[in-house]
Amino acid sequence: MSAAVALEFEKPVKNLEAKIAELSRLVGEETDGAMSDELEKLREQAAKRLTQVYSNLDAWQKCQVARHPDRPQFLALAEMLLSDYQPLAGDRNFGDDQAILGGLARFRGRAVVVMGHEKGHDMNSRVKHNFGMGRPEGYRKAIRLMDLANRFELPVISLVDTPGAFPGKGAEERGQSEAIARSTEKCLQLKVPLISVIIGEGGSGGAVAFATANRLVMLEHSIYSVISPEGCASILWKDAEKMREAAEALRLTAQDLTDLGICDQIIAEPKGGAHRDAKSTIQAVGQTLAKLLDELGKKKPDSLMKDRRQKFLDMGTKGLAS
Repeated sequence: MSAAVALEFEKPVKNLEAKIAELSRLVGEETDGAMSDELEKLREQAAKRLTQVYSNLDAWQKCQVARHPDRPQFLALAEMLLSDYQPLAGDRNFGDDQAILGGLARFRGRAVVVMGHEKGHDMNSRVKHNFGMGRPEGYRKAIRLMDLANRFELPVISLVDTPGAFPGKGAEERGQSEAIARSTEKCLQLKVPLISVIIGEGGSGGAVAFATANRLVMLEHSIYSVISPEGCASILWKDAEKMREAAEALRLTAQDLTDLGICDQIIAEPKGGAHRDAKSTIQAVGQTLAKLLDELGKKKPDSLMKDRRQKFLDMGTKGLAS
């Protein structure tokens, strides 16, 4: 976990970890058995408290975890999971969007097309990648990648992590809504498997444009919603501070979306969230992707398209009674 970033509800655990670090330093300098025993007790206490905290997260707390800057993002997953990754740039119309990345690669020896959002981890990288908010040229780049996937019969992996598409004036002038709609349409037209993983935040049409997939899987503490809790609260209550109530009402957690039949599978995160152990999180994503690619690879193009369309037609018919 980042030394600089501690979520509010994590602070009791963080304080214990600070004591453990200080005591570890002292034990390293001395050989006092009593101090070693105290250190072990503190470690057990910290582990127990961390488990308790992350076993009882509410919807708003999950939003905070999903947005944690130390969560693994597109570039980290690409580096660990892919070989021969060849990024492709530009939409052949206006320019290149650094919020949406993608290209050709091999995943465990299998040729694939991969695309996704990159938010960045510090101020410089976040500005470079526009905080993961795609512009029209980014979605048109995604369409270009999916066209290549169809042409060469390559499965598509999309890694979703965006608060939503960029709402700026320039983006609107260049056809933001049209680009998102066409990207969503292209997902439905794919004759190859499309697997989408919500790795952090799946916000609004900016996420749907990548997640209209045969299989939608989510990391345990990720979120997926038509609007952010803050945006929802501003519209319904004219008060963004009502985001906690909005988060509960939106049913945006992986667990809620599984109940509603939107999320097909939840990928467990390490104790304390993906930001504490990015490596094992990425390995878990890789294992899930491998199984789903094997499963979907047996289906014919017409069946893939039919199943994908039916999945979205069926949404809203499950779990609403509860």
